Amino acid sequence: MSSAHSTADQTAGDQSGSAAKSVALLTLGCARNETDSEELAARLSAGGWRISDDGENADVVMVNTCGFIEQAKTESIDVLLEAANTGAKVVATGCMAERYGRELAESLPEADAVLGFDHYPDMAARLDDILSGRKIESHQPGDRRKLLPLAPAARQAAAAVVPGHSRAAQADGAALDAGAPQHLAVVRKRLTDGPVANLKLASGCDRRCTFCAIPTFRGSFVSRTPEEILAEAAWLASEGVKELNLVSENTTSYGKDLPDTQALEHLLEGMAAIDGIEWIRLSYLQPAELRPSLIEAMHRTEKVVPYFDLSFQHSSAKVLRRMRRFGSTENFLALLDQIREVSPLAGARTNVIVGFPGETEEDVEELMGFLEAARLDSTGVFAYSDEDGTEAVALDGHVPEDEVQDRHTRVAMLVDELVSQRAADRVGETMTVLVESVEDDGVDGRGAHQAPEVDGTVALVGEVEGLEPGDFVTAKVVDSHGVDLVAELVEEAW
Repeated sequence: MSSAHSTADQTAGDQSGSAAKSVALLTLGCARNETDSEELAARLSAGGWRISDDGENADVVMVNTCGFIEQAKTESIDVLLEAANTGAKVVATGCMAERYGRELAESLPEADAVLGFDHYPDMAARLDDILSGRKIESHQPGDRRKLLPLAPAARQAAAAVVPGHSRAAQADGAALDAGAPQHLAVVRKRLTDGPVANLKLASGCDRRCTFCAIPTFRGSFVSRTPEEILAEAAWLASEGVKELNLVSENTTSYGKDLPDTQALEHLLEGMAAIDGIEWIRLSYLQPAELRPSLIEAMHRTEKVVPYFDLSFQHSSAKVLRRMRRFGSTENFLALLDQIREVSPLAGARTNVIVGFPGETEEDVEELMGFLEAARLDSTGVFAYSDEDGTEAVALDGHVPEDEVQDRHTRVAMLVDELVSQRAADRVGETMTVLVESVEDDGVDGRGAHQAPEVDGTVALVGEVEGLEPGDFVTAKVVDSHGVDLVAELVEEAW
């Protein structure tokens, strides 16, 4: 298989004789944003910028913002204001910048520029302008779905900038490996050095959930080509990555705009053939799109971990229809049964929204009953709030804010009990654990049923001397604390 590597480090090194311009790159939000930041880091490094996360000693502080929910937007504003206090030039980019553009710039004069996704290919030059005091017009937001053809099959040839897609139409020649075909070049610079990395499969979303604004500022769904993804996976393996966390807005839609009707299944097989990659984890699976063939492919592909991140959002069929989603308590439980029939110890997680307009007390009781029956390893619980530009804002039946918070508290307390019980059920289980941190106070890792940062950890005990991050060990679970496990080493690292 052909692969390519990033030349960002070499390019920056060639300029080490001169005083490097420095940019602190701060990332907020989801795993997709983290991959976007590593694309930006490669482009900036190739343009002569030294990358750090030290906002106190940088010429420019760039904040890759999150614009998904109100809490995330507030955090983005706070970080931008804090960055302004350093005396550095301040640049807002990412989802909130793309979503609000000039409106954000006008309300936040502390920012020297608000740049959208269309600025990504030449971001190094834009920061040069900002550092030199040249004024850059702030991004003018629009519905990014209109930038791509309505028919998915026609989108691959479109020239619109899509973050994370290093197609020739948006590639910056300075950031590419001159020895590789342009469409296989890896435009990425790692900002962490652990054994786990996110790998973006696609961008955008074609779903029209009434509570979600993401498609308007992330655009329609576009798959990355398999060869582009496999080139990046091979490069990540060469950088010491052992686990790939596959991310997108909707992973089960992967390949809908490609000729291969089983593109995702075949992609998993290609990744599994890469030396150095030991775990492949799929995230953001839509229950209504989870085909039996994909469940079977995940099971038979040895390096794909038995883990299902299922976007249920609720279980009441009535509430789901108002969300413009599909499913029901019965359908979702049947799906979990189907998964566990193939892989009894599979990990499963979800997110749910409570207090959606029109939700009744009976709907809440149904959701709680579903969660009790589902035996999920991890569940995120969110309180509904209106989001700009979404259809749900205009729906009737808005639940009073105090009732929304009460329902959120009740469901969250139940979830705490349920995931703790699910963890306790794993006591006695023997599992493979990926070591992630080795400190004086202990060694921690994760089992196959635990995704990075969101699903708890495994504290390793016993003969753990000599273990290093990136090692895999076999351990027997001997205790649990909430969602976290304690496991005793039974087989040395490999």
